Amino acid sequence: MNRVITISREFGSGGREFARRLADSLNIAYYDREIISELAKRTNFTEEYIHKLGEHSPAPLFPITIGHTMSPVSNGLWEQQNALFIEQASLLKELAQKSDCIIVGRCADYCLKEFNPLKIRIYAELDSRIARCKSRAPQGEALSDREYKQRINDIDKNRAKYYQFYTGNKWSDPLNYDLCINTTDKDIKQLAAYFAEIFSK
Repeated sequence: MNRVITISREFGSGGREFARRLADSLNIAYYDREIISELAKRTNFTEEYIHKLGEHSPAPLFPITIGHTMSPVSNGLWEQQNALFIEQASLLKELAQKSDCIIVGRCADYCLKEFNPLKIRIYAELDSRIARCKSRAPQGEALSDREYKQRINDIDKNRAKYYQFYTGNKWSDPLNYDLCINTTDKDIKQLAAYFAEIFSK
């Protein structure tokens, strides 16, 4: 069975950079935004729309097992989200079967349970996340610390709802992961190199 590593990350924690550098160091496949691009090819949705669906919680109170005849949101957003998640889970399994890989987000730790992935969560203190967001902000973006805090909280809140809806688990619960890494005031490049050395042994 291929080696599969899944990365769950708080916004601004450097989780995406950590995953990419770790994949490069281990010389294994890395999947993040590539998943959205592939889903767009397989569905009638645009990449922008897929990204929005993946960052927002589905219709509340209706678990994925409910049939269409019982759902009051028939032929609407709920059905689109449901269909997209099923296609996404299928794609993740294809990628895991293809080769060793690192997959960022997308409830991959849950969807790929049968592959026994190494489940990693990346987190950091809020001040560190704000500072990291500022250092990586697009040219011309000038948000206040308060505005960055609001953005971070909003994105993490939606990710948590999305995760709990589809998995039934709490996104921030350390018991859902094999390894939790605090990136507060850490150099992501050095951190990724450190764990790459450990995982290579």
